[in-house]
Amino acid sequence: MAPTKKIAMLVIFFTLVNTSINAYATEKDFAHCESTVERWAASSLDAEIKDVRHTLRDFLFFLHIPRTAGRTYFHCFLKKMYTSYLACPRSYDKLRFDPSKPDCRLMVTHDDYSMVSKLPKERTSIVTILRNPVDRVFSTYEFSVEVAARFLVHPNLTSATRMTGRIRAKNNEISTLDIWPWKYLVPWMREDLFSRRDARKRGDFSAIRESRDSFDMEDVVMPLREFINDPVAHDIIHNGATFQVAGLTNNSYFSESHEVRHCVRKYQALGEYVLEVAKRRLDNMLYVGLTEDHRESATMFANVVGLQVISQLQALSSRMEQAEKNKSDMSSSFQNYPPYNNDFAQARDISVAENVGTTYENTTVGKLMEAYEKCISNLRKAQSRRRTISLEKISPANFTKEARLQVPDVVLQRIMSLNNLDVELYKYAQDIFAQQRNRLMQKLVEPESQLITFSNSYGIHHWKVLSLGMTVLLLLLLFLLVNARRTTSKVKV
Repeated sequence: MAPTKKIAMLVIFFTLVNTSINAYATEKDFAHCESTVERWAASSLDAEIKDVRHTLRDFLFFLHIPRTAGRTYFHCFLKKMYTSYLACPRSYDKLRFDPSKPDCRLMVTHDDYSMVSKLPKERTSIVTILRNPVDRVFSTYEFSVEVAARFLVHPNLTSATRMTGRIRAKNNEISTLDIWPWKYLVPWMREDLFSRRDARKRGDFSAIRESRDSFDMEDVVMPLREFINDPVAHDIIHNGATFQVAGLTNNSYFSESHEVRHCVRKYQALGEYVLEVAKRRLDNMLYVGLTEDHRESATMFANVVGLQVISQLQALSSRMEQAEKNKSDMSSSFQNYPPYNNDFAQARDISVAENVGTTYENTTVGKLMEAYEKCISNLRKAQSRRRTISLEKISPANFTKEARLQVPDVVLQRIMSLNNLDVELYKYAQDIFAQQRNRLMQKLVEPESQLITFSNSYGIHHWKVLSLGMTVLLLLLLFLLVNARRTTSKVKV
């Protein structure tokens, strides 16, 4: 056999051996990953608390998925219902409070579901809001650019970074740069904006065709198509809602989260296990809202969550009045006060009641919605002004609803593909939302219902009023019918 043929045969032989070894290693790695993810999923589902899910417990955890209008709910609902005595210290970055604190009953954070491991789980109700995955990716991109663009007032990146560090150290407050996921996304986008600005000054983009698409202005800002394909986006943004509800973000408290995330990212088929866990957790939440159905979702939130919070505060106020009348027997009266447990949230009940009792004694869901409507109007104006000022620094790029329509279908399809788990979870959330609506509508016909319908702006007309009107109308028709018969009888005589 000629030397050349021998070499060729050896090359083929070693190639086949290497391929077999790699295939075996891949198969073994997949089996290990599948076992790891299966084990995590089984333990996660077994640990779920499935009873009284529709009843507000002692502690409320708002699992805030970024860019779902959660900030609006926090400022215009929760902060108005829970006073500073009841809300836990600000902790949008990492756990900065002791859940055993007697007055700590509300937690709002971008932390994922793993936060529950730090909370009194059996006494915790969870609420969240989901958004159409494509819109959420758009909004995440836009907000990352918006916040990063604020730093362009500085002459260079070094100056911006140093000044920001000084301000944060001086104020000792939580900023956007402390909060997940913005603590990763904003610095990444900030560096990119400064890099592109420097490149424009050097004339590096002179050969680039001018674009009217705000999402594809390469000389000004990272194009959306580049953004969604970057490893940072893959790690933090894509399927972010599913991973957050499952407790598997890169900010997770679960010790096994990193390995599970790695396996699911590597083998897409394993994502079904994560999706199933996320679905079950949505099933067991007190409330699941939708960003797209904002008005109805807000009204439902007021009825499902707000009404129970108000009821608790009113009961707290009544209880404290009774305690004042019978101070000597106050300790025994504490034992029969639902829904709070004796070993949780009691030490400062008196001071809490003094601050919330009079405020919410006569509060109704209708009044809560009126206050919400005023609040969101002011909040949106402030957000719009801040956004306009920020985007002026990257003009002519301007992120509007009209600009989104110019994004090519191939980019939209790519976003859908990269967020396949979120697409399925959002569909599931829509079904849950419909079930919540049905339960709420059934309660509307119950006697003494305090619920608000969705029939107009924020449910100003109650079902009870409608029922009363119909009753009056029927009585009037009956009266006219009887009167008409009497008249006919007299004529015949």
